[in-house]
Amino acid sequence: MQYDFTKLKSKIKETEEWMKKEYTSIRTGMASPQLLDSVMVESYGQRMPIVQVGSVSIADAKSLVVTPWDATQVKAIEKAITVANLGVSLKTDEKSVRVFFPELTSERRELLMKVAKEKLEQGKITLRTVREEVQKDIDTKEKAGGMSEDEKFRFKADMQKLVDAGNKALEDNFAKKQKEITG
Repeated sequence: MQYDFTKLKSKIKETEEWMKKEYTSIRTGMASPQLLDSVMVESYGQRMPIVQVGSVSIADAKSLVVTPWDATQVKAIEKAITVANLGVSLKTDEKSVRVFFPELTSERRELLMKVAKEKLEQGKITLRTVREEVQKDIDTKEKAGGMSEDEKFRFKADMQKLVDAGNKALEDNFAKKQKEITG
């Protein structure tokens, strides 16, 4: 008999992807186009993501350039970035908006590390919850006579290996983000 770990594997993968996405929104000293993903621009009477009104490119390590598809949208983009309150400074010309990222202070670095640790813990809690669900399912199937006690222990060991690998992936993402934050 085989136990179907598909749901567990997909939840582990989903949690890893969630954490990566969350970590892209934590601004370090480096300029990253993903930091502007949440910016919504008022364009032609609608609010739309900044990537739908222009291109976002990296100018250098500390700045991005937003070039609108329509040059009349420069002021709307500037306003949207200002309203988003990302802690950046802007320089506008007639064709683009340049976004400058300031150096991180030691207090800001500590705060970002705290946020990164919270995200890591949320991810681990999600994995623990899913592990408990799978354990209950295995126990239920064993009690119902669907598997032997040996199979139960083998499936639980296999499940733990998957969860451990998922936790390691979360820890690796955290270590990478920690390195970015601390410089």
